[in-house]
Amino acid sequence: MAEVVLTADRTLMSNYHNNEFLGFGTCAPPNFIPEWLYSYLFFPPLKTKNGHPKQAPYGLRKTEAQLLKEGFHVETVSPNQLSHYLKDAKVLGIHTMDPFGLGPASTTLASIFKKEPYLAKHFYALLKSPAVIKAKKNGLKVIVGGPGAWQFHYREKAVKTLGIDCVVEGEAENVIGKLFRAAIEGQDIPSHYEVGVGEAPSLEEIPDIVQPSVNGLVEIGRGCCRGCQFCNVTLRPLRWYPIEKVNRELSVNIASGNTGVCLHAEDVMLYGSKNTTPNEEKLVQLHELVTKKCSALSWSHCSLAAVASNPKLLSKLSELILQNQTWWGAEVGIETGSSEIAKKIMPAKAHPFSADNWHNVVCEGMGIMHDNMLAPACTLIVGLPDEQESDILKTMDLIDDLKDIRCLIVPLFFVPLGKLTSEDWFTNTKLNELHKKLLIQCAERDFHWVDNLIDLSFSDKWYQRITKEFYKGFSAIAKRKVRQIE
Repeated sequence: MAEVVLTADRTLMSNYHNNEFLGFGTCAPPNFIPEWLYSYLFFPPLKTKNGHPKQAPYGLRKTEAQLLKEGFHVETVSPNQLSHYLKDAKVLGIHTMDPFGLGPASTTLASIFKKEPYLAKHFYALLKSPAVIKAKKNGLKVIVGGPGAWQFHYREKAVKTLGIDCVVEGEAENVIGKLFRAAIEGQDIPSHYEVGVGEAPSLEEIPDIVQPSVNGLVEIGRGCCRGCQFCNVTLRPLRWYPIEKVNRELSVNIASGNTGVCLHAEDVMLYGSKNTTPNEEKLVQLHELVTKKCSALSWSHCSLAAVASNPKLLSKLSELILQNQTWWGAEVGIETGSSEIAKKIMPAKAHPFSADNWHNVVCEGMGIMHDNMLAPACTLIVGLPDEQESDILKTMDLIDDLKDIRCLIVPLFFVPLGKLTSEDWFTNTKLNELHKKLLIQCAERDFHWVDNLIDLSFSDKWYQRITKEFYKGFSAIAKRKVRQIE
């Protein structure tokens, strides 16, 4: 048996029907759909062999790879099958994305539905499971990390009540081995370890994954050069993986039979660049490699300014991608329609254009995406610091100008992250009449497009043609919920 066991909660141990963006369904609370059906629709469990998931979240695979590199005996296990593997384990490592539902999407949906989201419910369930409680009594140490680690600053008491021994926040390749070794040897470990800038790993120190990731997700870079004040990622140094490293991780996933890929970076369009200007040579080289090896491709994120700065380049990438599929997706940050707000908190988001022209940058970039069958899931931030009614009206004007663009636009309540951690949270109690009109406006234009996007997403197999009707039903009921906002 392994001395170290790694896992994640039930909402993260899923491939979301091979559609990464269905994972946003975990941000919703229990609702009008029976829980068993909702779980199947949005986060069905991963297949396992002897308790080991055939895929696992990418961040968990990176932790696994680092610990194996340092000589630890590690096993990654499904949360539903922990009891057997925790009998002899000394440390349980848990990967988390949004443990308390404090992320922007979760807080917004929780405010609308007035309940705790599924992802928080399942995180609690994992820590309070009989297998974990029993192992804790026998001396098991629990270390939690991942993109959601920042939330423990707002839930400090939960560290003790959930039996967590250490929370690791940040890029942990250079510190995780020391913490796990200390825990195994019974030494004291800090209750919260925040990785300093000087401890961030270089490219050479970041290990390749050795087991397949969920939906073939492969990181192509870390950090961001945009400097948006509301984002944690901009606080980290920018590093792009060499194409050889990307290829090695692609091969790990393909060897397992997972031939789809999601390229992950804060801005895929800037792969290999040194600033906010796309590097055409490296982007084309990357996509030629990926489209030859993989059956389907998506992007985690890209920026509107980078797309608008080089329409011909996006068209060239689209030609490569659409050889194998009819469309692809990415998450895109619009955030606001106000140039005044853009200049205050995200001026570089418009580079190489001026933030004074943010409205036109958004419209240009979205139009190029639409023409090239890139269907983005876009975010707006509601309740940004110093937001005035005039700013909300400008955002509403922008949304109206995007009515004919194939996309989803999701309003998210402001969460104080990045350089804005001292600001107040935005909640539904702060919604004014214009905010409510904006939420309904976004919902109306989204529901105009959602059936089209569902049809695009679920057309490959006979059972997908049946299940897509459930998604359309959920969409219709959610539409009524939004219209009931008071």
